[in-house]
Amino acid sequence: MIDAHHHLWDLGAVNYPWLMAKGVERFFGDPTPIQRNYLIDEFRRDARAQGVSSSVHIQVGAEDGLAEAKWVQSVAEATPDWPMAQVVFCDLTASNLEAQLDAFQELPSVLGVRQIVGRAPGEDAVTGTNDLLDDPRFADGLRLAGGRGLSFDLQLIPELMDKTARVLEAAPETKVALCHAGSPHDRTPQGLADWAKRLRALSDLPQVTCKLSGLGMFQHNWSTEDFRPIIETCLEQFGPDRCMFGSNFPVDSLYSDYATLARAHLSIVPEEMHRQVFHNTAATFYAL
Repeated sequence: MIDAHHHLWDLGAVNYPWLMAKGVERFFGDPTPIQRNYLIDEFRRDARAQGVSSSVHIQVGAEDGLAEAKWVQSVAEATPDWPMAQVVFCDLTASNLEAQLDAFQELPSVLGVRQIVGRAPGEDAVTGTNDLLDDPRFADGLRLAGGRGLSFDLQLIPELMDKTARVLEAAPETKVALCHAGSPHDRTPQGLADWAKRLRALSDLPQVTCKLSGLGMFQHNWSTEDFRPIIETCLEQFGPDRCMFGSNFPVDSLYSDYATLARAHLSIVPEEMHRQVFHNTAATFYAL
């Protein structure tokens, strides 16, 4: 198995302003239990017990994206028995984008970039990240990253899917990984129906692959059956060759242990799709 979406952090090596802030509630809940080092040994211990043998590290809001990427590269080099790619933060609207990408691509583990478009309605209203979709430099940056062979990890909310799809249509050569199944934050029947309808705008684009990850962020006391309509909708719209599993640990450790999370996904995905969803899709997408 491959875990296609997880984080690591060493609070003494890299500065993460959001993670170090005390008493600040986040869209996914109270981060207090994860305001500590989360290192490769702890992650590997839990992941290996479920059959995971390689992974994709996703940037996690460091003050300096290149410093974070260099630290992750050092972790990858120190653990050669654990193949690990990484997706780094890069501002695709930056005037020095070429130089930033040059620096990132000197690190062998860097295979993709991420710039969050949307986290949750309340937080997005404050951060203004949605404005990226109206910035022509963002679309230009997507094309530039794709032209260099880098993928783009897309995090957004359902309300932005139609608009984002129009932006992605202008960058058809850039491979896109949709984080957290598009963050279906409204778990009412009506909310899930609206999410599924909006999801079509992205699933109709052949360059978009869907991550079955982060499903506990908007429903903390979840059961396996709570995940079923989301995972089944993603499999129906994208197919198993465009769906991949990610734990979103340690964020999702706020609501579950790794074994429970993995078993929930394994029980919902039909067995004949396991090899594709839990290994092959990520291996192909991230060249692991």
